[in-house]
Amino acid sequence: MLAGCASAGASVPVTTLAAAKPVAPPPPAPVVEALVVTPPPLDPRGHVRKELMERAMAALDIHHRKIPLRDRMYLVDFKKFSGEERLYEVDLIAGEVKVLRTCHGRGSDPSHTGYAQRFSNTPDSNMSSVGAYATAGAGWGAQQGPNVLLDGLEYTNDKARERAIIIHGADYADPDFLAREGKLGRSYGCFSVAHTDLPELRERMGEGRLLFAWA
Repeated sequence: MLAGCASAGASVPVTTLAAAKPVAPPPPAPVVEALVVTPPPLDPRGHVRKELMERAMAALDIHHRKIPLRDRMYLVDFKKFSGEERLYEVDLIAGEVKVLRTCHGRGSDPSHTGYAQRFSNTPDSNMSSVGAYATAGAGWGAQQGPNVLLDGLEYTNDKARERAIIIHGADYADPDFLAREGKLGRSYGCFSVAHTDLPELRERMGEGRLLFAWA
């Protein structure tokens, strides 16, 4: 007899596996839709001429190192009559546009027609200059009093500081002058505005925002 070996007649226990329970598939992962926030359109009421807006938006990118603030920008449309609202504060976040009036230089309109016809960066030309400026903060001058300083960023206006081209209040930009004369008076190249408009404009322009003037 061999130890450890079962005899031929011994029954061998059979182990039966229980039927496996079906495993439910995992629930599908929830679908998360990305929230796309569409900014409101710029200038929904169409105050600003299309070419002017496009050039200004391009200037924001070109001069981004000198214009770090992109919450609002300021545009001047020298193609328009001086009695019209042609200075625009554009809210780059909400899209809304506020309109004001501003003067041009006497050298740009020697016959005082109300339309700026030529532009220059030359000192003592008394002409307005076009192109991109960076606002350089609130200033104060002996002649003009409170103002906003400007730095010209292009060859068409880079002598702005030398020429003392600023934004200031002026009697010839006030509403009563416009009512009497039918147009605004002329500056020596500065962006003169009504005295009542200057305080808020001076505060909101601050330093590091775009002012873009074009014709």
